[in-house]
Amino acid sequence: MHQGYDLIGDIHGCGQTLVTLLEQMGYRKQHGVYRHNNRKAVFVGDVVDRGPHIRLACEIVKNMVDAGEAEMLMGNHEYNLITYCTKAPAGMRQPFLREHTRRNTRIVEATMEQFANYPQELNEMLDWFLERPLFAEYDHFRVVHACWDSDMIAEYIARYGGNQLDRDLLVESVDTSSFLHQFLDRMLRGTSLKLPQGRSMTAKDGFVRQFFRTKFWEHEPSRYSDVLFQPDPLPDDLQHSLLSDAEKRQLLFYSAEEKPLFFGHYWMAGIPSPLSSNLACIDYSAVKYGRLVAYRMDTEHQLQPSKFTWVRVEKNER
Repeated sequence: MHQGYDLIGDIHGCGQTLVTLLEQMGYRKQHGVYRHNNRKAVFVGDVVDRGPHIRLACEIVKNMVDAGEAEMLMGNHEYNLITYCTKAPAGMRQPFLREHTRRNTRIVEATMEQFANYPQELNEMLDWFLERPLFAEYDHFRVVHACWDSDMIAEYIARYGGNQLDRDLLVESVDTSSFLHQFLDRMLRGTSLKLPQGRSMTAKDGFVRQFFRTKFWEHEPSRYSDVLFQPDPLPDDLQHSLLSDAEKRQLLFYSAEEKPLFFGHYWMAGIPSPLSSNLACIDYSAVKYGRLVAYRMDTEHQLQPSKFTWVRVEKNER
């Protein structure tokens, strides 16, 4: 029987909407697990944080994965949560691998609150998140949370084998000078460019940033506007600034000849559709009252707009 895959975007605690989406796609709850007769779900990460039903979302996803009905990749929010909750070894200057700054605490606040009365459940979930793959390659498509960099993936496999972290690597990963830190930044957060002359911008979520997220598939871009890939616009005077040669060298190019690639992370808006014939972002800002999106992948080599399905969050999540 043909094995189909349903690639599901960033959930961010929209557990009730996840139930609706799964049922809309023909998954039925049997013995506590959502199952489909001939399809498997693949979650691109960022199940936690922000939304009102984080524990429900985690329970659904974990039960499906553990039963062999789904797979889940690590997102930057799972990684952030693990490092936020993991005590640093002796000799490190901070008590936890991720500092408990106001900004970092704000990011995980909803998750910590919703698990506050369930500490054992949280610890088990953190251990389970650590086991999630950082990237996955199937016969005819690829999945990563934010960005696929073939050279860095090859080096990661050569250095560490496989596609996962462990406790020792977790400690190494917070060293900003390490390859591992740079690798995780690329896989889980994507590519970016620094704003010129020390400039910064305040995003819609209230965070001040000195970088902007960039496309990793634009062929021969010349201006900032050619590569901008985030919901927040650049400052007006920078929109059409020319890319320097040094900035161009920092960019990545995922060719149209590569396997179809699915990823989340980027807070898309509007009606879901492919970015190109072989690229699909399936994060459509679910927790910001957008859409929880899936792409129903079969054997196609060119992605099709008709294969997207979604649920509008404001009608389902309370």
